[in-house]
Amino acid sequence: MDILIYGIINSVSLALMALGFTLVYGISRLPNFAHGALYVTAGYICWQLLHRLGLPYPLAGLLALAIMALAGAAMYQLILVRVRGMAISEIIASYAIGLAILEGLRWGGLKGATVILPPFATGSVGILGVTVDLQRLLVVLLGALLVGGLWLFVNHTRLGLALKGMAQDERAALTLGIDSDRMAVVAMALGSAFAGAAALVLLPLGNIVVEAGYNVLIMAVAVCIVGGLGSWTGAIMAAFIIGFAQILTVVLLGPHYQVVVAILAIILTLIWRPSGLFGRQKELEERV
Repeated sequence: MDILIYGIINSVSLALMALGFTLVYGISRLPNFAHGALYVTAGYICWQLLHRLGLPYPLAGLLALAIMALAGAAMYQLILVRVRGMAISEIIASYAIGLAILEGLRWGGLKGATVILPPFATGSVGILGVTVDLQRLLVVLLGALLVGGLWLFVNHTRLGLALKGMAQDERAALTLGIDSDRMAVVAMALGSAFAGAAALVLLPLGNIVVEAGYNVLIMAVAVCIVGGLGSWTGAIMAAFIIGFAQILTVVLLGPHYQVVVAILAIILTLIWRPSGLFGRQKELEERV
């Protein structure tokens, strides 16, 4: 029961980490390698609003999400739009932005174990004989709400349908008058806000440190590659595969091998199925 319950919690955590990355790539085909930096920045902004300005926790969290959405949109309009369509340049530019943000935070004093977000919910409950703290249950609840909300938004709103059309066939969407750059701005804003939402529920389980940005980026990339780049369904399934594999690794080998599991998942997927579980990329024999 421990493996089952904590496997679900870990899997939902990975899905939250990867959802924003998958959303941006699925709509605009833009690999946002600043995703981990946005995750840490959201937590740090929320902490500053709590401790420097004394704002209530819910208000600080909402302001942090709004700031991250604006930051994502600005990042695209000021920098990434200039390299869009050049795959290598997109990766280099977004990773450089993320690196500058994270190392800027480190230079500004974000290090050690002094910056900690308080949990939204304290205490614990027993589930099938397993003790689980309420903050981890909140992670599962938020994950379900975000996935469900995203599905409703994409399938039942005009803007969501435009985003869905852009994700399915960009050329056809362009012929129907959908503005590709506008959709990319919306995708970056939503993806950055999702990164912030993940940070607000996951960072209270640990400390806000620069290294968390690099770890989240690795996990998000692993989930997206295993699930198939651009596939939201594949990302969720991959999160559960990697999440349960990590929990089993913790039980059998120890907690230090969780990142190794993610990296192995990337390597094995690229060897045996480069397109991922639900990816659309051509396999080697098709390209040849």
